[in-house]
Amino acid sequence: MHATHTPHHRVIVAISGASGAVYGVRLLQALRPMAHVRTHLVVSSAGWLNLQQELGMTQNHLEDLADVVHPIHDVGANIASGSFMCEGMVIAPCSMRTLAAVAHGLSDNLITRAADVMLKERRKLILMAREAPLNLAHLRNMTSVTEMGGIIFPPVPSFYQRPQTIAELVDHSVSRVIDLLGLPQLDAQRWSGLQP
Repeated sequence: MHATHTPHHRVIVAISGASGAVYGVRLLQALRPMAHVRTHLVVSSAGWLNLQQELGMTQNHLEDLADVVHPIHDVGANIASGSFMCEGMVIAPCSMRTLAAVAHGLSDNLITRAADVMLKERRKLILMAREAPLNLAHLRNMTSVTEMGGIIFPPVPSFYQRPQTIAELVDHSVSRVIDLLGLPQLDAQRWSGLQP
């Protein structure tokens, strides 16, 4: 009897220049132990700055969390092609500049090109958009991406589970994103109804 080969689930994780680099980091950390998941990472120039500023994280430390790392300007990378099969792409966090580029099809770097590929191939594209308050351009760009099949997922805190730390707030949003990717999570906290 031949052993069956389980294909890897490939997920693209992009970190752009909005505040909230911790979301991309925690997503990579959560996906890392999943035996059949392989991550492809892309970080913008401003994303690298935020990782250092907000988390004190070095480039090497972040890259160690991913299976494959792509430079932001490598538009010839495999993830820039529709022939690259994957479960989806998450931009965490997604800046308003990146949102605008995706909304208008401006494939001017590897993040926006890979996002464009997700939309044209009808694959999952999840944007953890980070900005407040929102102006009309932001809202219209979110509408455009939604109409094209993307998912706008602002990491809005949830309080019904009575989180005690910022890490718990971040992890809840990251867990929801993993659900949207269709990947199983054994330890995800879920709503079980109102408590008596």
